[in-house]
Amino acid sequence: MTARILDGKAVAETINRETAVGAATLMRERGVRPGLAVVLVGENPASRVYVNTKEKKAAELGFHSVKVELPKECTQDRLLAEIAKLNADPLVHGILVQSPPPPQIDERAVVLAIDPRKDVDCFHPFNVGKMLIGDRDGFFPCTPWGVVVLLQRSGIEVAGKHVVVIGRSNIVGKPLLALLVQKAAGADATVTVCHSRTPDLAEHCRRADVLIAAMGRPEFVKAEMVKPGATVVDVGINRVTDPAAKNGYRLVGDVAFAEVAAVAGAITPVPGGVGPMTIAMLMRNALDACRRLTE
Repeated sequence: MTARILDGKAVAETINRETAVGAATLMRERGVRPGLAVVLVGENPASRVYVNTKEKKAAELGFHSVKVELPKECTQDRLLAEIAKLNADPLVHGILVQSPPPPQIDERAVVLAIDPRKDVDCFHPFNVGKMLIGDRDGFFPCTPWGVVVLLQRSGIEVAGKHVVVIGRSNIVGKPLLALLVQKAAGADATVTVCHSRTPDLAEHCRRADVLIAAMGRPEFVKAEMVKPGATVVDVGINRVTDPAAKNGYRLVGDVAFAEVAAVAGAITPVPGGVGPMTIAMLMRNALDACRRLTE
């Protein structure tokens, strides 16, 4: 068996085209452009790459794009003051502060400071609560929502299926549970969430119709952990040392791709799977925020 590749890049491009049309329609009908502000504190190289990617994509889709860069010595008060300015800016409809911030910053306070109507990352408890009860007039977190939409648009039915999620983070694992158990299209699944304290983890994985790996451990999921024909979604992205690579490292997911692809029915690659979907859903959230704030 050779698994079908779930091409997140192609699906994300389709969603981005739809978002660009939505943005153009808002400009034509209401005279407004969706505005997305990204705040970067410090010089974390990976964070800078993510921020630049988001800024570039926003510009490509016709958004008003704002990038706020603050030094690594930035105080909590200064960061909160910048967020307050963005909250009050009528040209900005979505705000995200790139994580992780420097250690002197209280990330929870930052999350709470963002206007929930502009919380396009869906980290604010107001939007997390809406997601949990299935209220669709808030936001969904970008990576979990990207996984759900990728499965939908790839023709992978999860209704009535057993989905196993490895990882219980607030960013991926828990929101996936909340989204997949809803009475809604792309959901209605029976979901098991596994983690580092789960006994017989491999046995739980082998029972999954859909296995989602999101624990941040390079190539953790092996072929013997996967039911033949199952769909495998790899949310992880990890750098591993590789002297043969040009930069001295290569990117891998949480799944041992080559051996699992020989067993699974469908699988996401790394890169090119969930990553592009995360950016696409962020832009969709920003578009929705603009629609709501300008009604």
